[in-house]
This record gives sequence, structure tokens and C-alpha cells, in this order.
Amino acid sequence: MQALHALAGITLLLALAWALSEDRRGVRWRVVASGLALTVALAGLLLAVPWLKGAVFSLNAGLVALERSTQAGATFVFGFLAGGPAPYAETNPPAAFVLAFRALPLVLVVSALSALLFHWRVLPAVVRAFAWVLNKSMGLGGAVGVSAAVNVFVGMVEAPLVVKPYLARLSRSELFMVMVCGMATIAGTVLALYGVILAPVVPDAIGHIIIASFVATPAAIVVAALMVPGAMSDEAAIAIPRQDASAMDAITRGTGEGAQLLIQIVAMLVVLIALVHLVNAALTLAPAFGGEPLTLQRMLGWLFAPLAWTAGVPWEEARAGGALLGTKTILNEFVAYVDLAKLPPEAMGPRSRLLMTYAMCGFANFGSLGILIGGMGAMVPERRGEIVSLGMKSIVAGTLATCLTAAVVGLFV
Repeated sequence: MQALHALAGITLLLALAWALSEDRRGVRWRVVASGLALTVALAGLLLAVPWLKGAVFSLNAGLVALERSTQAGATFVFGFLAGGPAPYAETNPPAAFVLAFRALPLVLVVSALSALLFHWRVLPAVVRAFAWVLNKSMGLGGAVGVSAAVNVFVGMVEAPLVVKPYLARLSRSELFMVMVCGMATIAGTVLALYGVILAPVVPDAIGHIIIASFVATPAAIVVAALMVPGAMSDEAAIAIPRQDASAMDAITRGTGEGAQLLIQIVAMLVVLIALVHLVNAALTLAPAFGGEPLTLQRMLGWLFAPLAWTAGVPWEEARAGGALLGTKTILNEFVAYVDLAKLPPEAMGPRSRLLMTYAMCGFANFGSLGILIGGMGAMVPERRGEIVSLGMKSIVAGTLATCLTAAVVGLFV
């Protein structure tokens, strides 16, 4: 039954993407078919082949080491606020957990480490290999293939920056693919952080988030090819430029970028959670529905429940899944992952929690759209109007792509 549910979800998601297409007759079915095959193949290899699965999930041990190393640095600077010995007797230890000092410093270390691995050409080697796979299997041009592959490790603005000289001559379809790949994946700088948040409720969380980043890339291209079909260029492979003069330069740049991201995360969390409370306070003025007061989470649950079902979540748990998808779309995936970690055991089973981890593993939300339009609009100002016109579609496509990823994963878990 679970396999039938997954197949039904995949079919419905593809049908919805096709129904929203700009040109249904112009869809390049070779790209769609090969992309879907690659999505299924990647999920199968990474989840069903024991040694590959073991290799990916062994990264959880690396996350533990990374978390401990980060805590050592944070404790040196922030003392007991970051988990060091408290100068008083703790009567309620969980209340001593301060998110800004205990979890978020991980962003700084991962950002610096990512910059260092790019400088040492470790991550570029992985990017080139994945771009080659995308090119040979789906016929993607060099610029789109490289940007899509880079998106596995960096954010939705940094990836297009790698292929900035080529953006002006991409077709409308290819430009949309670049945007959707950014919306359907997350950056390596927050990957480890989400793994830490989900570790108590999703076993091997970091491994699953890494798998999601790879599997969602061809899924995003499939959805983009259905919604905005068009011509594909046939460019040769594109070299990834070196950004830093030395390893120390890479660490310095990575740390600075991580600091900016950390401040942005803290500020956005304060504002977004405050806004949710404000909306819920306003909704108390409305009459109760079903014996319970109206809240933003309940309303989003009703709206997004069918989408959660297509991702593989059983209908009796789909409203809880829909609320998480709604939170992720209206606010961001960070808040949604925190909510997932706080869900009571009876609200959602282990398999549904795992599938929701995949379904929410992307930047498709309204805040990210502003960042994407601002970033890409500055790179190719002559196409800013086109980028803006594709903006809302990119959120829809990114959401469909992550749900498609979850549905495909549902075939193997």
C-alpha cells in the first residue's frame, strides 16, 4: 500500500506541474522522463544499496564531531550560555538551552569549512561529477548543469553566481530551472544545523538531508521542465572559478559570510515567530471552529494537507504535515523543522516524520523569493522583469519538487 501511495503521489504531482504549464504541448518529455528516472535511481542507490547508504549515514558521526568542535569554540567565547558549566545549580536543564548560542554557531563553522573545501577543490570535484551526470542523462547545458549541481552545497544566489556570465543567454526555460533548483534545495551552511535540530526525532537526519539535496535536484528540473518548457542550450562544461587566494583567505571569507547568515537567521526567527503569534492573537477574535480556536497552523494544515498526502503522509496525519508545509512556505523551513521536532509522538509516525524531512528540504518560501529576485536581478539586470515574472512560479515549482522527492523516497522507506 505504501508503494501504491507513493506512485499515486508522484503521478498527481507531475500532473499538477503539467496542468500549471505555460505550454503543455511544448513539454520536452525526454527531459521529464530522464529526470524522473534519475530521481528514482539516485533515491534507490542512496537508500537501498547498503554500502552507499552506510557511507552517507556515516556522516552522522561527522556531524557529532562537528557539533562538539563548534561547542568547544562557542563555550570558549560564550561560556555557560553555549553549554559550558553553569555558575549556578540548574533546576530545569532544558530551559538552559539557548538556541542562538548552542545551535546557531554551527553555521559559522560549516560556512568556513565549506569555503575551505571549495578552495581545496574537493567540493568542485563533486560538483563536476554531478553536473556530468545531469548533462549525460538529461541533456542539460553546461551553465544549467553546473548551477544545479552547485546548488547541492550552496544557496540559491551563490549557485547562479558561479555561472553569472552565461545567465543573460539562457533560455526562459533554463533560467527557470536555475531558479527552481535554488528553491528546491538548501545550502550546506544550514544543512548541519537542521541535522542537529531533527536528530532527536529523525534517525540519521543529516544523512537524509544530504540525500534530499542530491535527489531534489533532478526532481526540480523535472518540475521546471513541465511548468516552463523551452529550448535547451548545448554548451560545454563550465569551469568553477577559485574565489580565494589561500586557505586562510577562504576561512576568513567563509566565517564572514556565516556571521551574516547567523545574524539573518536570528533576526528572521524573532520577527517571523512574533508575526505568527500576532496572527494567532488576531484569530482569537473569530469564533471557534470544531471546538478549537482558529490558528494560523490549523488553517495552513487544511490548505496543505492534500500536498502532504502526495508526499506520502497518510491522510490521518496529513493535516499535521500540511501545517508544517504551510509554515515552511509562509515562513521558512527552519521554523518548520523546529515545529517538526516539537510534534508529539501521536501526531505523526516515524515514517511520516522522515518523509516530511524530505518534503520541507528546500528554500521555497516568500522570504527566499525576495532574496532570489534581488540576487539574480543584480546579476542580469536586463532580465530582471523576467525573473520577477517567474518568481511565484518558482515557489510553487520548488514546493512540488521537494514533495516529489519525498514521494520518490517513499518507494524505498
